[in-house]
Amino acid sequence: MGSFLLLLNLLCFTCLNFTWAVEEHKTYIIHMDHSKRPTSFSTHEEWHLSTLASLSSSSSLPSSAMEDRLLYTYTHAMHGFSARLTFSELAELENHPAHVASYPDSYGQLLTTYTPKFLGLSKTSGIWPESSYGSDIIIGILDTGIWPESKSFDDHGLSPVPDRWKGRCENRTTFSMSLCNRKLIGARSFSKGLRASGLHIEDFDYDSPRDFDGHGTHTSSTAAGNYVHNVEYFGYAKGSAKGIAPAARVAIYKVVWSSDDDSSAATDVLAGIDQAIADGVDVMSLSLAFKPASPYHEDVIAIGALSAVRRGILVSCSAGNSGSSWYSVLNGAPWIMTVGAGTTDRSFSASLTLGNGFMLHGTSYFPLSIYIADLPLYYDRSNISKASCLNSSLEVSQVAGKVVLCDMNNQTNIFNQIDEVNRAGAAAGIFVGHTMLLEPDSLYIPSLVVQPSEADRVKQYASQTINATVKEMTFQITKHNAKPAPQVTYFSSRGPNPISPMVLKPDVLAPGKDVLAAWVPHNPTAKYRSDKLVSTYALDSGTSMSSPHVAAVAALVRSVHQDWSAAAIKSAIMTTAQIYDNRHAIIRNEGTSQPATPLDFGSGHVDPNRAMDPGLIYDLDFQDYVNFICTLNYTTKQMMAMLRLRKWECKLDKGDLNYPSFIAVFNKTDVPSYPKNKTFIRVLTNVGLPDAVYSSAVDVPKGMKVIITPSSLTFSERNDKQIFRLHLEVDEEALSAGQKGTRVAYGYLRWTDEKSEHIVSSPIVAIVH
Repeated sequence: MGSFLLLLNLLCFTCLNFTWAVEEHKTYIIHMDHSKRPTSFSTHEEWHLSTLASLSSSSSLPSSAMEDRLLYTYTHAMHGFSARLTFSELAELENHPAHVASYPDSYGQLLTTYTPKFLGLSKTSGIWPESSYGSDIIIGILDTGIWPESKSFDDHGLSPVPDRWKGRCENRTTFSMSLCNRKLIGARSFSKGLRASGLHIEDFDYDSPRDFDGHGTHTSSTAAGNYVHNVEYFGYAKGSAKGIAPAARVAIYKVVWSSDDDSSAATDVLAGIDQAIADGVDVMSLSLAFKPASPYHEDVIAIGALSAVRRGILVSCSAGNSGSSWYSVLNGAPWIMTVGAGTTDRSFSASLTLGNGFMLHGTSYFPLSIYIADLPLYYDRSNISKASCLNSSLEVSQVAGKVVLCDMNNQTNIFNQIDEVNRAGAAAGIFVGHTMLLEPDSLYIPSLVVQPSEADRVKQYASQTINATVKEMTFQITKHNAKPAPQVTYFSSRGPNPISPMVLKPDVLAPGKDVLAAWVPHNPTAKYRSDKLVSTYALDSGTSMSSPHVAAVAALVRSVHQDWSAAAIKSAIMTTAQIYDNRHAIIRNEGTSQPATPLDFGSGHVDPNRAMDPGLIYDLDFQDYVNFICTLNYTTKQMMAMLRLRKWECKLDKGDLNYPSFIAVFNKTDVPSYPKNKTFIRVLTNVGLPDAVYSSAVDVPKGMKVIITPSSLTFSERNDKQIFRLHLEVDEEALSAGQKGTRVAYGYLRWTDEKSEHIVSSPIVAIVH
């Protein structure tokens, strides 16, 4: 018995020592100096495997075990790899001559309507808790209607509807009053103007506030959708959806109808605005516009918005999707918050591993969880038509069941190439090209798009390897922290303002690319070959998506500062906007390495938390807008149409509009000599602490001179006002080439308090045409 106990004790001692001796494996990310890769290794992955195999602990392990421990080889996002290592192995690896840095893997929470996080909104600090998430603020959305059954419009956790609300919900065949609740507090539709044109609503849409298209449901939930868990878009962007102001109330005004051209009658739009004002909305968002831009007295949105602003309602409107052409911005009236579209740092992709082990990621929205493995790779480099997948160039007998690589060619595009690869019966496609134009339903076959700069390794392998293969393709990958971001999207309309170029437009930039929000369940959002797929949440892009973001930010600011005017809220959002991306460089235009200008992004990208406490504001009242309109040389009747007044007073001696940005437009024939100069007069109001002193600083290029008088401002109390002058002089050397014979120069004015707690920033732009 004693011998047995002794043997048992020895065994237990051995077990204890063995447990103590085995180190825990953790995942680490290793940055390597790729320039130190020996030439004997054809790929980074081979080098990384060899590096791991050289560790002293690896001598007794088979090569397959090392391959299992190497998780990823990174060649684009960074140079290096991730692997499962013990602490001892990590310490040994850090002595490798090519080692740069290493850190343990981290784990983030899943997010869906990702833009709240991208905008810095947090449950624990900042404008969300300060504003009670926008509770009791009413956002009026003028759009295609709403799908009330969406979980985004559930009223769980919301307080009763504010007593001041005067609106109602229509009771129609396809929309019951009972569908409204504490979240969706109003729903109206306006179609008389459209019907008067001869269209029959019932032929193509619901004759009610119910959304047939999906657009209005998307914008409404982007602005104020409640929390919804376990949301995704066909495997992408999994997580929890929520609006920018998740506790705000929604009132929908259906003024856009789902005919072939998304018809919207101006009369109906104006009626919707009018009703929203009467109902008592606090903020209004219109993701629509009338083209081309018209004089304000003919623009129903400008007219209606002026009336709304007069009653303290901030009106946010989309800048338009006419792309990078100058003078293309819409909804540019100075009393409107005109919003351009930016990208976020979230991307959607697929991974591709070639037969030689080379791996990369490409953009993809392919909606199914398909795993493609060990298929032949087809690429006929000797035949331009086949290499480029031109129309009817691929032979079914050659490509059926294979993965086809399609090169760039100016005779075709990715969309036509996808059709061709699908027609020929290929299993999947690899397309080389720029990804800006891709939409979520573009990639309806298993495929990904690789940027031209990253495609050479793929083309080289495919053209030089007999029996080239694709080892694997995997889809439904969501990535974060893509850089640089934000960028100005390719489709976002640009300034100058074609109607009143003396006011800089757009005002700000907000997320407008691949925004995930609620959708109608019957309108397909993706395709798989000939099959159409539906989802209750969808990705969508456009300045339509950016406007509700800013409307919701305005709702949050309104909740904190309920006595502020619409102009005050607008100023707070503009002067705290950011002009830098996540690499701390000036925001770029999407798809380029060139910095964008205030003609592209206005005052910058919206920053909700900073907008809550701007320090100083450029305030305006209705009379200021009257003075501005008086300078436009409108007739008496046109003025009446704008102002909805029979009598008004033009106080032209008050100076220029007290706008939070500065733009001077010079006609080189009227003012042929240099320097060209202009003086602006502005009034700043202190909305911060009393006894505040602000100092000015300007950042301008050579040849552009700005003098601020006085250079510092002292505010003795809250709401104290101070006047300053900005004198601008521009020499020819400061101007860079632009579009349509226009040249531009720009810089920034910043007012900073003594503690640097508030930085009040404004762009300064000079245009010569």
